[in-house]
Amino acid sequence: MHYYFNFFYFYTFTWASNRSSFARKVKWLYQKMEDEVFNQILYVSNQLVSWIAALAIIFGGVVPYIPQYRDIRRTQNAEGFSTYVCLVLLVANILRILFRFGRYFETALLWQSIIMIATMLIMLSLCTSVRVATEISTKRRSFTATDSKDEEIKVPKKFFLDFDWNYFWVWSRFVDYLQCVLAFTLVAAYVTYLLLESVLFVETLGFLAVFTEAMLGIPQLYCNYQNKSTEGMSIKMVLMWTSGDTFKTGYFLLTQAPMQFWICGLLQVFVDIAILSQVYYYSRYPQKPVSHTTHTTSAKAL
Repeated sequence: MHYYFNFFYFYTFTWASNRSSFARKVKWLYQKMEDEVFNQILYVSNQLVSWIAALAIIFGGVVPYIPQYRDIRRTQNAEGFSTYVCLVLLVANILRILFRFGRYFETALLWQSIIMIATMLIMLSLCTSVRVATEISTKRRSFTATDSKDEEIKVPKKFFLDFDWNYFWVWSRFVDYLQCVLAFTLVAAYVTYLLLESVLFVETLGFLAVFTEAMLGIPQLYCNYQNKSTEGMSIKMVLMWTSGDTFKTGYFLLTQAPMQFWICGLLQVFVDIAILSQVYYYSRYPQKPVSHTTHTTSAKAL
């Protein structure tokens, strides 16, 4: 009898233990599945945010030029847009691409440079065709003029191969801009190829690339200071600069981009803040009478 009691007790205890162990295993598997699902959701979310951030970096810089391009086409007037903005951005992004051969950085930044170069060439093509057409129709900047007002006034043709520095970057054909950009790219690429093993050269190249782009806001800052007014400058545009430069600098820091990138990004943000400070100061303490003339400001990269 005692034997059967022990057997029943052992069987009951074993069954209860196994049931408790099974419950723990089920609970452990359930928690593990929950953790895996959560990790998968977190991974997908991180990937999605990364893709959105990368797309914003790639295409965000060209967004301000879309309304500028449409305005020039609609009005057939390119006086409000400085082609020197194109020059600065072309130089900066060509140098940035060359810098990648010596120091790796995010692929999104490489595509940003490629797309920005294409955008600036498109802007140059439009501005050149509009400017030349306007010069001919209004007969400005004549090369030779006759005594008769009815005779045609010839407009000087300015070409890159003429090497006239007085007309640098104000040429009459888009192909001349292409020749200049191609010449600069080949020379810069050759020098980079020769000095690619020099760490000092590579770091200097990267600094020049981002520092050139960071200086885009300086002409507007100086212009406001000279005029003692921000009249005619789009405050919305400056706010877009500030938000874009802040986002870009944060992206540089989070992706551990080379030091040159985030230092010059911070410089861009400081310049944008300085321009916004000018808006506040000159609106509160006007330095000159308000003019009714409408001005157009040129767009800047994000």
